[in-house]
Amino acid sequence: MSGTPEGFTYRLRKNGDVELLHHGRLATVLRGVAAARFLTDVDSDDPQELMARLTGNYRHGNERTAKRHPRNRVR
Repeated sequence: MSGTPEGFTYRLRKNGDVELLHHGRLATVLRGVAAARFLTDVDSDDPQELMARLTGNYRHGNERTAKRHPRNRVR
């Protein structure tokens, strides 16, 4: 594990579902196989990258605005 995730936490529900939170707000709920895979991967992979990928919170800032930059527009 390369470190603790910044801004991300998760909670395990009684029924086995996993709630992923970003800055305390619910970002997504994983159920069934996805929840089981997450619980396995969060201990062995980079938790920051894993949670960002699963919640979609990796598409911010430069990645989103760069496609509108004049040099990146199709001519």
